[in-house]
Order: sequence, then C-alpha cells, then structure tokens
Amino acid sequence: MPKQIVVFGGSGFIGTHLARRLVKESETIIVSVDLLPPRERLVGVDYRIGDVRDLSSFSIEGPVECIYNFAAIHRTPGHPNYAYYETNIAGAIEVTKFAERVGCRQIIFTSSISVYGPGEETKDETAALTPNSAYGYSKMLAEQVHRAWLERDAARLLTVVRPAVVFGAGEHGNFTRMADLLKKGFFVYPGRTDTIKACIYVEDLLDTIEYARTRTETFVLFNGCYPQRYTISQIVNTFRKLYFPKAHTFRIPLWVVLSGARILQALDVFHIGIHQDRVYKLVRSTDVVPGWLTAHRNKYGTLELALARWYEETSGRFS
Repeated sequence: MPKQIVVFGGSGFIGTHLARRLVKESETIIVSVDLLPPRERLVGVDYRIGDVRDLSSFSIEGPVECIYNFAAIHRTPGHPNYAYYETNIAGAIEVTKFAERVGCRQIIFTSSISVYGPGEETKDETAALTPNSAYGYSKMLAEQVHRAWLERDAARLLTVVRPAVVFGAGEHGNFTRMADLLKKGFFVYPGRTDTIKACIYVEDLLDTIEYARTRTETFVLFNGCYPQRYTISQIVNTFRKLYFPKAHTFRIPLWVVLSGARILQALDVFHIGIHQDRVYKLVRSTDVVPGWLTAHRNKYGTLELALARWYEETSGRFS
C-alpha cells in the first residue's frame, strides 16, 4: 500500500494551508483528521472525523510516513483553563500513542511561543520556559510528551516548531482584526506603539517547517517567525502605506482603551471582536527570534511580501 501523511487538526487554519500544499507537491495519500468539518474539501485528501483527546478507536489502514500534530485549543481568551490541558496534553499523548501503533517514525508538532511567557527581553530557543497561561503551560507539557516519544526509539524523528503570530487567509486573529479596523479608517494604539510582535505569514511558516522536517537531525526545535523584529507601529504603517493610505492612527492611554473594550465587548459594537485580553496582547511584546533558522537557513520572507501575498490570495479582503 502507498504511504500516507496524517494531519491531526487538518481543518484548522494552518492545517488547511498544509493540505493545499501537500496535495500539490506530494503523491502520498493525505489523511486529514479533525472534529470539525474541513474549511474546504480538496481532491486527494481523505477527511476523517477524529478527537485527539481519545484516539483509541481511531485507525488507518496501511503505513503512515509522517504525522503532523496541529490539533490544539489555542485561542485566548475563549476557553476555560481545563480545556487547554484536556485537548493539548491529552492530544499529545494520544497522537504519540497512535504513532506507535501504526509504526510512524516522524512527527511534526506545532507548539507556541507562549511557552516563553510574556516579557520585553529578546528570546531565542535557548530561553527559559516561563509560561503564565493555561495555553502556554499545556503547550510546554505537550512538547515534553513528544520528546518522550522520540526518546523511546532511536529511529524516530521529531520537529517541534514554536510559531509566533501566524497570519494569512483564514486566520481570523489579531492581524485580521487590525486589517478590519484599518478598512474602517482607523487604528487605535493602546498606550504604546513600540510593542514588538514576532510574526510570520502562514505559507512562510510552512516553508520553514518543511525545511526543518527534511533535515538529517533526529530532533529539531525552532521558533517560527521572521528574523526582523517588527513593532506594532511598523506592522500598522506597512498596512497603511501599501493598502490603507487614508486610515488614521491614534494613541490613547491604556486605561481608556480597556474601559472602552469592556463596553464594546458587552455591546459587541462593530462586530470586530474587541476584548480586554486582546488589548493586553497589543501592549505586551513577543520579542522572539528564530535562532535555529538564522543559523541554518538564509532564505526568509518579509512582512511586505507576506501582506502582498495575503492581499492577492483574498482579492484585497484580508479575510
């Protein structure tokens, strides 16, 4: 039987982009596993319903070449604390057990820069892990589960990527909300404009994952972000310069923005997903750099090129 690639979390943002790429570039059978229906159905992908919290009855016939574990609960705010642990840690245990059952020797796992915790200091992969959220803790522990799987067999291969803010078509996160506000003609900086936001376009992230996956090392761990340390004002001004030249920006004291967010959150004014916790994210730097990538790879994308690709992919909607 031909070998298969299994993508857990295949209906998610990154999983959907990966499925498109694999269909174009690989003749291997692609199996997408998720609790949710796919965002789009691609010819060449076998879509399965599966819950990573319990894969005991989930089976696939034939050999599995590699597994992408993208399944996670990740949006914050949005879930009770136990849900992050239940899905992200139990999911890691179940996926690695599944890999052992089918004899798969390669796993690619998406962790998060949330394992580092907040802070203004620059962090590469050698930085201490000090998460301060249920999501960050759950991802840190999930990494350990995958490492334990790797260490049980010298023939296994593991790639762990800690993505920063990933943006692109179908993201529906902070970059999309930023574009939505700029479309309306304004953007409000909550207190500061120099917050550093490590980020990467989804297709550039997949490029880095593929590069790491095909290395000869048994284990690769890297931060998925651009080497450039973009501030929020640089990101906003790049949007404005290229696509929203008439949009205005304002800087307002943080306490004022938080008060307004409480009111807008309660009333759901403008339907743009304003939430106090998201405001706090805007004023906390995620100053993370890709130390491993800069040491091994000399090809990178840029914010300008990424926004151009996103613009073209969505016909200017940034959706």
